[in-house]
Amino acid sequence: MAGSVNKVILVGNLGRDPEVRFSQSGDKIVNFSIATSENWKDKNTGERREKTEWHRVVIFNSRLAEVAEKYLRKGSKVYVEGALQTRKWTGKDGVEKDTTEVVLQNFRGELTMLDAKGGGHGGGSSGGGHAGDDSGGAEPGYGAPGPGPGSSRGGGGGPGGDLDDEIPF
Repeated sequence: MAGSVNKVILVGNLGRDPEVRFSQSGDKIVNFSIATSENWKDKNTGERREKTEWHRVVIFNSRLAEVAEKYLRKGSKVYVEGALQTRKWTGKDGVEKDTTEVVLQNFRGELTMLDAKGGGHGGGSSGGGHAGDDSGGAEPGYGAPGPGPGSSRGGGGGPGGDLDDEIPF
C-alpha cells in the first residue's frame, strides 16, 4: 500500500451564510459550517433520537469560492469533498487554540449544491477541482446558473428548449 489517504465526504446543511474573506495576496477564502445529523430509535424508550455534528469547511479553491459566495445560503444542502486539516493559533487572550476543518484546496476538492432552489434547475454541480481538471470553468453548470426557461445549450434544442433531450445518459 502506498502512502495514506486524507479524504472527507460530507452531505449536510449550512448552519449560516458563507463568510467571505481575502488572503494577503487577494485570493478569496470562504468559510461555512455544515450540520450532519444521525437519527435512530432508542431501544430502551422507543423514542426517536437525533445527534447533530458540526463541521467547519474552508474553501481556498477560487472557482469553488465564487460559487459558494454566490449561491450558498443558510440551510443550503451541499455535498463537500476535501481534506481534514488541523491548524493552531494563539488567541487574543494569549491562549493557544486549535481547530479541525475540511479544506477544499485548488484541484483537491468538490462542492455540489444539492438543493433545487434558484430557478428550478434541479440543484447544480459546482464541483471540480479534481487533479488534472483545469477546464477553466468551461463545464456546464460550473459556477454559472444553467440556461433560463426556453433556452438550450447547444442550439439544437428544438421548440421549448427541453433540456432532457440533451442529457447524455
